[in-house]
Amino acid sequence: MKYSVVIPAFNEAGLLGACVDGARAAFAARGETAEIVVCDNNSTDGTAAVAAGRGARVVFQPANQISLARNTGAAAAGGDWLVFIDADSRLSPETLGAALALMRGGRCCGGSALIAFDPPPPWWGALLTGGWNLLSRIFSLGAGSFMFCRADAFRDCGGFSAELYAGEEVALTRALKAWGRPRGQGFTVITGAPHVSSGRKFRLYTFGELALGALRCVPHPFRSLRDPSKLNVFYEGRRKSKENE
Repeated sequence: MKYSVVIPAFNEAGLLGACVDGARAAFAARGETAEIVVCDNNSTDGTAAVAAGRGARVVFQPANQISLARNTGAAAAGGDWLVFIDADSRLSPETLGAALALMRGGRCCGGSALIAFDPPPPWWGALLTGGWNLLSRIFSLGAGSFMFCRADAFRDCGGFSAELYAGEEVALTRALKAWGRPRGQGFTVITGAPHVSSGRKFRLYTFGELALGALRCVPHPFRSLRDPSKLNVFYEGRRKSKENE
């Protein structure tokens, strides 16, 4: 069984090296190897050079859209299973071990994990995180910072929706569930080993800004997820190189 780790990256020179190294170390700790594919999503810093220096395969996507970046990376990957992680996150041997067990079990076509942040977020960030994790548990929803799936299922489902600028992981979760149902395979969320990401957004944005961004999407959520101007938290570009450190 072959594994590919796909990492979309926009101006992530400060954190990408640790992400790539951590993914490779996690697989080694489980007695496995994986190819690492980094999609440089039109970065203006040294993201591509950092990825190449770590031995990752680097591909380029000129349009700044997370779903397109993930799809471009997946198109270049040769694994039987695709593991998607964000460039500001760290894949632990524990999370990977639980995922590998599901991949080998034969009854899973995809999955994800609960999420955590390092350093821990402020109290309001902890509430938001807890709310997402509750929904993820109840409805088996995948988090974009860590998802895995069969490569053939990913292709058959059309990958991440190119129409969405956010929420594309939820759309893919639903598609994978539909793909797996007649095949006796499900989508599983790992609850015992959360995937850890940077708490960067909680430093860059206040509670009011995050809440306002969410409220702006409430009247027309499906339309808003197709409009990057309403998704400032993801596409505003406030992040600077010093925030990557």
